[in-house]
Amino acid sequence: MKRLYPALLASLVATPAAAHLPPGQYGSFLAGVTHPLFGLDHVLAMIAVGLWAAQIGGRAVWQVPTAFMTAMIAGFLAALAGLPLPAVEPMIMASIVLLGAVVALALRPGAGVAMAAVAALALFHGHAHGGELGSAQALRFGAGFAIATAGLHGAGLLIAVVFARALRAGSGLVLRVMGGATALSGVMIAVG
Repeated sequence: MKRLYPALLASLVATPAAAHLPPGQYGSFLAGVTHPLFGLDHVLAMIAVGLWAAQIGGRAVWQVPTAFMTAMIAGFLAALAGLPLPAVEPMIMASIVLLGAVVALALRPGAGVAMAAVAALALFHGHAHGGELGSAQALRFGAGFAIATAGLHGAGLLIAVVFARALRAGSGLVLRVMGGATALSGVMIAVG
């Protein structure tokens, strides 16, 4: 029976990337807000951006999430303009693993390197949103998903701050474990 628990846990965590609806099922600000919140792929990646920004510290706390948001909006607009971007879904899955790994490894590059890294990944997240938009009102939907994404980045920053205050010296390890769990979840989603 004890061997069954890990398998059961893995099956609960490894859900399909559910944030992506068929084209035409969008159309409002609320749809834009809820879109990133109902896909484990988006939630994990966005929170990991906040965690990583907090780990790096300094100006990266706001620069890294801002770089992600800016590039995500650029990817969104590229999709609306009909510009193709290859391997969007695989890159979204890879972003979860990569962002989780940098948190797990507590990598602290310069803010510019971190900004470039998250921006490259964000293009794919934004393109997925724009590519699935269908007949929706682009501005309303885009504003909604941008706000939700910013909120998820903020949640990652808040989690890092709360653990830093509550655990003092041990917070680094907790964040690294969260990063490892994020990376592992990304792998499970991709193969699940």
